[in-house]
Amino acid sequence: MRMDDNLAPFIEIKDLTVRFGDNEVLRNINLSIDEGESLGILGRSGAGKSVLMHVLRGTEVFPDISGSVVYHIARCVGCGHVEPPSFVGKRCRCGGELKADSADFVALNVNETLRRDVAKRIAIMLQRTFALYGDERVIVNVMRAVEDAGESISVHKAADLLDEVNLSHRMMHVARELSGGEKQRVVLARQLAKSPMLLLADEPSGTLDPATASLVHESILRAVRDFRMTMVITSHWQDVMVDMADRAILLDHGEIKAIGDPRAVADQFITMAGEMSKRETVELGEPMIRVKDLSKRYISIDRGVVKAVDNVSFEIREGEIFGIVGVSGGGKTTLSKIISGLITPTSGNAWVRVGDEWVDMNLLGPEGRGRATKYIGLLHQEYTLYPYRSVIENLTESIGLSLPFELGERKAIHTLTTTGFLEEEAESILDKLPEELSEGERHRVAMAQVLIKEPRIVVLDEPTGTMDPITKIDVSKSILNAREELGETFVIVSHDMDFVQNVCDRAMLMRNGQVISIGTPADILVKLTEEEEKLMMGS
Repeated sequence: MRMDDNLAPFIEIKDLTVRFGDNEVLRNINLSIDEGESLGILGRSGAGKSVLMHVLRGTEVFPDISGSVVYHIARCVGCGHVEPPSFVGKRCRCGGELKADSADFVALNVNETLRRDVAKRIAIMLQRTFALYGDERVIVNVMRAVEDAGESISVHKAADLLDEVNLSHRMMHVARELSGGEKQRVVLARQLAKSPMLLLADEPSGTLDPATASLVHESILRAVRDFRMTMVITSHWQDVMVDMADRAILLDHGEIKAIGDPRAVADQFITMAGEMSKRETVELGEPMIRVKDLSKRYISIDRGVVKAVDNVSFEIREGEIFGIVGVSGGGKTTLSKIISGLITPTSGNAWVRVGDEWVDMNLLGPEGRGRATKYIGLLHQEYTLYPYRSVIENLTESIGLSLPFELGERKAIHTLTTTGFLEEEAESILDKLPEELSEGERHRVAMAQVLIKEPRIVVLDEPTGTMDPITKIDVSKSILNAREELGETFVIVSHDMDFVQNVCDRAMLMRNGQVISIGTPADILVKLTEEEEKLMMGS
């Protein structure tokens, strides 16, 4: 949907460099974006994608920034309203003439009127940040998007926008009760309510399963077409670039490494990931976890008795990397919480071996499951880091011991390298706050926060949800390395069968709370239904 090639580019970026302290997160970026173009930015976590998006957004201050980011626009001589450059010479909604103008987001102060007028016409969708009024109904959320700016839209217009994102059937639902994919589409509808000329979509589906991500992508593409928007979309998934971008750039360590056809750029990105080496057969120890006839039931007002886990039995051996796989709602997370000692089953038993003694996880207290839980590390899917503490503080304080600084630093660096960071990268992020890291980097720090406690059993709940292919391979290798060096036992809850095939010795397929099959990942693959395959094998 690119505009006439004779037009000046909509956005011109020249020699853009952004530094955080001694770290250059963007380095000499030179790029032009045409009006109506959909540009993809591909790169691994920490490549600088999100920083570039926030520079384009124009609402934040970057103390150490140089170069230029120029928007070529049509601006009303009367009211100051801004449109893309193809509107030059046309009449504004107020009747005034739209004349050519330009705004440099590096040279202009963030509070200058011209920059603010341009920024008002830019919409953004952020990964994991839904920014909704949780207790309000969906349609009210859409209407309030413009009310916050002192404007208003009709109920009918808000309903039209929900049609646009295929969410009319959730119009009267309360926002906090929506799924992640539904919330992301409400965010898109809220942004469309502002009639933007540019949409910045920063990993809009990074934490969603493939089927849900596809729905979000379809909604975005329809909106870009119907609203004639220019779009910049970041992702660490090559398929997103191929399906959604006219042109793509590959960003790595703050530099543009490639630019051009999305498929060619995506292929270059994949070659950076390399391949997983063949997993060697490992001799496993005695059983470490035993589960017998385990069930967990809940009472739901809507659904009555829900069998989250239904008569499940299995064993996990010491040093084994064991996958619990299945689609959402299959009972995986509930089962992992029982194994971790967070909840008690309705019936049946789970035991964890500590030394040579078996601990009954049904028994509460320090002589019951408390004996085992201190040796179990759990990384939740919705992990949290202390936002106002540095990486090293997040890691060393999680141990609960007062370590000499040098020892704490050494242990922190070593643990970070086991989660996929290079040693120099680990050293460089120790003093950073979580907000200064990419989503993928924060996920790996959270994993290190678990591993630094030296658990004997590590439970990872959807560990690859935000990881790019390169980082996923790094983490796969690090899990295998941690098992080899430390003898840790891993229980991995996942719907990512590619990852499970890379790291797991065995896997267990769950469906509707029941065990369908236990075997090698290859054995499990042939047991998947067509729907499960769609949800668990990528888009």
